[in-house]
Amino acid sequence: MHKTRLEAFSDGVLAIIITIMVLELKVPHGEDLATLLPLAPVFLSYVLSFVYVGIYWNNHHHMLHAARQVSGGVLWANLHLLFWLSLLPFVTGWMGENHFGALPTAFYGGVLLMAAVAYWILARSIIATEGRESTLAQAIGRDGKGLLSVLLYALAIPLAFWQTWLAQALFIGVALMWLVPDRRIERQLQHPG
Repeated sequence: MHKTRLEAFSDGVLAIIITIMVLELKVPHGEDLATLLPLAPVFLSYVLSFVYVGIYWNNHHHMLHAARQVSGGVLWANLHLLFWLSLLPFVTGWMGENHFGALPTAFYGGVLLMAAVAYWILARSIIATEGRESTLAQAIGRDGKGLLSVLLYALAIPLAFWQTWLAQALFIGVALMWLVPDRRIERQLQHPG
């Protein structure tokens, strides 16, 4: 099957996710800077989630650029990823509205963890469809960066109940680790073999 409909659908869903997240930013009643201060946690959680959606969009784009075709399994794996990403507006709003409280932060980490697992499943589904010698398989190899991300998310979840700021620091650290699109795929596309 061709991948164009999968790409278009995914792009649309991710655009809607960002739109829903920005709608959580309520316009303050007042015209001075002091009226913006209560919005700081909501805005900061939005910025973090916007960066995460951007990271997923970039890496999803690179991954599908490396894929030649998709299968039914790839379609379902992609929907699985989009499901977890679609929960980002909820946990983002909950975390921001509650000033990065322990339970909302843990749930935020849970959604990030499940999205990372779903992304891994999608990559493995594409590799299963195209074979171990495919461009994607050659590019990601054992995917140490992806596995480290899963480990850090899993660590952040219980950490949120002890030191919420440490959990937040891990979320930011993983985002910084992935901020640049996955160069492994770009390199493999430029220099196959």
